[in-house]
Amino acid sequence: MAGPQWLDDDELAAWEPLAALMLLLVPRLDEATQPFGLTFFEYSALVVLERAPDQQLPMKQLAAVASASLSRASHAAKRLEGRGLVERSASPTDGRVTVVTLTAEGRDALVRAAPSHVDAVRRTIIDVLSRDEVVQLGHLAERIGAGLNPDGAPPSRR
Repeated sequence: MAGPQWLDDDELAAWEPLAALMLLLVPRLDEATQPFGLTFFEYSALVVLERAPDQQLPMKQLAAVASASLSRASHAAKRLEGRGLVERSASPTDGRVTVVTLTAEGRDALVRAAPSHVDAVRRTIIDVLSRDEVVQLGHLAERIGAGLNPDGAPPSRR
């Protein structure tokens, strides 16, 4: 069995700041949505549902596009349902499948939290990059995301 293919200097120089960024970014985005009673993960799940056809998805698909385990997505959906932001129901075509639907209250929660979320995204990412770098970042993130989650990539606005 061959050993690992260690990162060279250029690869390490790209990886280390990316790893640090991943550790720093989610807590900053959580700070933006917490005043609205949402974690960044919950906010993201609501956004995915808002963009989905009929504003609903099977739980398994919601988990995939939210890059979460089925268990994590189920727990988040249960919390969101408890606050009236989503509804969970059995699929009309397959009773073994749970469907998660965004409610009017869930859309209202998104409307309230979105300005704070967008401000955090702007402050932490967009405003520190040039326009060309923002475009390049989008392309790079799509390529990396497609490799990580080819069947469940979140819907794109493009």
